[in-house]
Amino acid sequence: MSKSIALIVAAGRGHRFGGEMPKQYTQLYGAPVLRHAVMAFLCQQKIDHVRVVIHPDDMGLYEAATEGLGLKAPIFGGEERQDSVRLGLQQIADDAPDFVLIHDGARPYISADVITRVLDALDSAAGAIPTLPLTDTIKRVINGKIVATEDRFELWRAQTPQGFRYSDILNAHLKLTGQSLSDDAAICEAVGLTVVRVDGDDTNVKITTLSDIQASNNGEIFMETRSGIGFDVHRFSDGDQVVLCGVKIAHTHSLEGHSDADVALHALTDALLGAVGEDDIGHLFPPSDEQWRGVASDQFVSHAVKLINSKGGRIVNVDITLMCEAPKVGPYRLQMCERVAAILKISPSRVNIKATTTEKLGFTGRGEGIAAQAIANVEIKAND
Repeated sequence: MSKSIALIVAAGRGHRFGGEMPKQYTQLYGAPVLRHAVMAFLCQQKIDHVRVVIHPDDMGLYEAATEGLGLKAPIFGGEERQDSVRLGLQQIADDAPDFVLIHDGARPYISADVITRVLDALDSAAGAIPTLPLTDTIKRVINGKIVATEDRFELWRAQTPQGFRYSDILNAHLKLTGQSLSDDAAICEAVGLTVVRVDGDDTNVKITTLSDIQASNNGEIFMETRSGIGFDVHRFSDGDQVVLCGVKIAHTHSLEGHSDADVALHALTDALLGAVGEDDIGHLFPPSDEQWRGVASDQFVSHAVKLINSKGGRIVNVDITLMCEAPKVGPYRLQMCERVAAILKISPSRVNIKATTTEKLGFTGRGEGIAAQAIANVEIKAND
């Protein structure tokens, strides 16, 4: 399996922005711009790690912006953006990525579809960038005078993330150290490597001035949090272990079900699907379909995550409650949280798992099975 790393460049000082702090740390919908950008990549299953390049003076702002996300230590950037990217590329060498996606920390609205298109294009090209067509007539101007009208149909607006094969872009940056090119694709082009375009996204705007923040906060692009609730029950059957939240636990019985009968992940799947208005787990993965017999339930959760990502959504947090007399969940709680976080591609701090009994009442009280309920909060564009 190939490894992909998102390198988010946030070392700029934002001289054109005009605010009291660098634009990447300014509040947007109650969270710093940079946090929105980071979360967009943390939610993507195809991204293995997210690293951020910052200015050394911004350590406090960075820590506040990324609190609880479980990121590795930031990388200190250089004087120019090109220096910052090169330093970032050199620092992630120990992670040995196959691909790297370089993204501006001031672009908070990146979608899962754009990320996927860029990564997929790297199967056949050294580099790929998202672009948008120009719609206005383009004039070439010298000393205030129009000297030519350009053919706009051959011109495209470049966005980020710009994706590259890691070794290619690292070598290109090292070869052109000290030069000042406009973006990373230009670095790649300058050493003769092929860069292709994929479709960008009109909402993938770059925060450049204070008015961009004000416009977004006034509702031009508005994110809201939606909640979904899931509930599931499985009876005990003959066996010697149960699977809960993706963790195998030795027990006197197993849970009965068409898949691995992970009652917690089934409830979580329905919660995630409910948050974005999708059909429930039984509709998407019917027990009558033999392809789901005995499969690990993390496949169902991963499908729900992909649906959320395809809508430009981000999982904020999940909370799961298990109801049973046995087995004891406490000794496995931390492992469960880490497993669920890994499936969802979010920080373990955003996963809560707990267990309770029903005081010997009902079928769970009689030890006949286990019930689970889950709630998921998802941030998504309000017009979706």
